[in-house]
Amino acid sequence: MKTDDLEIKIPKRLIAKEPAYPRESARLMVVKKNIKKIEDSFFFDIDKYFKGGDVLVFNRSKVFPARAFAKTKSGKKIEILFLREESPKTWSIMIGGRTRDGERVKFNSKFKGIIKKGDQCQISVNLNKESVLKYLDKHGEMPLPPYIKRKATPKDKVEYQNIFADTLGSAAAPTAGLHFSKKLLKKINQKGVNIVYVTLHVGLGTFLSIKNERVEDHQIHSEYFEIDKKTADLINSAKKEGRRIIACGTTSLRALESATISGKLKPTKSFTDIYIYPGYQFKIIDGLITNFHTPRSTLLALVYAFGGQDLMKGAYQEAVKKNYRFFSYGDGMIIF
Repeated sequence: MKTDDLEIKIPKRLIAKEPAYPRESARLMVVKKNIKKIEDSFFFDIDKYFKGGDVLVFNRSKVFPARAFAKTKSGKKIEILFLREESPKTWSIMIGGRTRDGERVKFNSKFKGIIKKGDQCQISVNLNKESVLKYLDKHGEMPLPPYIKRKATPKDKVEYQNIFADTLGSAAAPTAGLHFSKKLLKKINQKGVNIVYVTLHVGLGTFLSIKNERVEDHQIHSEYFEIDKKTADLINSAKKEGRRIIACGTTSLRALESATISGKLKPTKSFTDIYIYPGYQFKIIDGLITNFHTPRSTLLALVYAFGGQDLMKGAYQEAVKKNYRFFSYGDGMIIF
């Protein structure tokens, strides 16, 4: 598949800079793949599309304020996005600004680091993980995507976070869950839908765009995920009984597909670099809740794989015509 096939023109005016308020007031596009039908709705009515016995799977990973600023020895200010600790006191990072291998940087008098250039940029720091996260919690900014052309505010610490997030570790939000409020979750639960949680800490594997000419040639970065036995058993029982498994977000979907072997979901604590694009045979998922993704991304390739390339391209074009809001803080879609 050519990466150019993942190119969709999104007018700048449709890129959401702020979330919908309240959360569930976001618009919802409903795509019924088997009958190739698209409907327009709102997130507060998403419960209408569930049936009693469905299993709805959320990613409980919590975003940390991963963006911080440091100064080089010459006094130049650089932006550093912390992704994850790879080994004690060594973090994988992304850098905004030019640096060289071995360059020393300082966040404050107690927090310093040395840049390591390589296949993946890293920083060796003088503090343990707990101290780094404590510093970022006080001084860091929420890692809003670069297409949101504004500075992160304290309000984003609440709004760029799922209300059920409780396991710290993501450098970007699992955004499909941002539309859910406590009230909406209660309404879904009262309909007899089983709500369960997995964990996948969002990093480069999720948000790094495809640079290769062919989609298949892209190498996805690994991300840590967990699925406990209780969740695996519930999903396996539902699947055996013919009940639907619906993933909220591409990260939940990738965790579930990564841990499914011979049709059964296995309790897992591991890393995944699963890469899903058209041609992939889904093992366990029956539905997907997702946002409208950036062009030339692995997320859009996954959506094409699940919903069908022609149907999903048409859905995106219709979303543009109907002024849906795009990307992380934008509107959503559910595909069956």
